[in-house]
Amino acid sequence: MKQEEYRAVPFAVPQRASLGRWIAVLCLALNVTTALAQSPAADSAAPPDTLQQRLLACTGCHGNEGRAASDGFYPRIAGKPEGYLYNQLINFREGRRHFQPMSYMVDYQSDDYLKEMAQYFSSQHPPFAAPQKFDVPQSTLDQGQELVKSGDPSKKIPACSACHGEALAGVNPAIPGLLGLPRDYIIDQLGSWKSGARRAAAPDCMGQIAGRLTAQQIGAIAAWIGSQTADNQARPADHAAQPLPLDCGGVPASAGSGAGR
Repeated sequence: MKQEEYRAVPFAVPQRASLGRWIAVLCLALNVTTALAQSPAADSAAPPDTLQQRLLACTGCHGNEGRAASDGFYPRIAGKPEGYLYNQLINFREGRRHFQPMSYMVDYQSDDYLKEMAQYFSSQHPPFAAPQKFDVPQSTLDQGQELVKSGDPSKKIPACSACHGEALAGVNPAIPGLLGLPRDYIIDQLGSWKSGARRAAAPDCMGQIAGRLTAQQIGAIAAWIGSQTADNQARPADHAAQPLPLDCGGVPASAGSGAGR
């Protein structure tokens, strides 16, 4: 989708104003690390090589324990299924997703290293942030709820809940929860899938679905999800309640009899 098409959506697509600051912090951290490594007292001055130390690059944007906030751009990663988080790190590393700080961070990391990161954040369950408050017509929220709960059969668009669970808390091992995600992030990701800027392992089910959504529908889905209060006790389901409506390359067949790798 061309960028100008999103001007029709009554929500501002984020400009990622914090990107420059994030890169500056990352570069400063890298420069400090390099200086310590080159100093004679490097062995005693360098921070311990622990998982918590390594994860500082993640929590700088995604927040402590990956909790994030509901009114920003960065998504909540806490409590997401481990397989989903691992798949996304691989997608950034292999160029199916594009966001410079993420790609830079994972470019040279091993599979085991990325799995360790995914395991950590999937085990975290901090409270959800309060939902966003924004002024949108009730008709837009109603449209979003209808798409999330029932889809649009006339355009072969399945309900979001058909894959992400009735409570939108996700399904193990690889389908993410949606509640707690910022509206702007949802708009950006659906738009990226629609334009082909974001991809997943084939068959790319989300690419197919996003390609059928209009800009107005994307805005409505994002507004409704972003306005919902998430249940702090919600966890990803162990199994899909029914066969998934489409084959998804990133979802093992065991997650639902309609899903394939």
